[in-house]
Amino acid sequence: MAEKTKDLRELSLNELDKKLRDLRQELLQSRLNKRTGQLERTHLLRELRHDIARVRTVLNEKKKAVPAA
Repeated sequence: MAEKTKDLRELSLNELDKKLRDLRQELLQSRLNKRTGQLERTHLLRELRHDIARVRTVLNEKKKAVPAA
């Protein structure tokens, strides 16, 4: 995936939440595949963790920018 932060900032909160859930699910599946020896491209684990951090950062920025109602 490795989506740019600029592109993530254009998404809504709901879209970011969905993307975060999808990335976490993909990371879980990749970890399971690694443990069973089915994952050949182990560098994807690191990329997924970075993508999750990137989405969480943008999500937190957006949540702080929304005024408390």
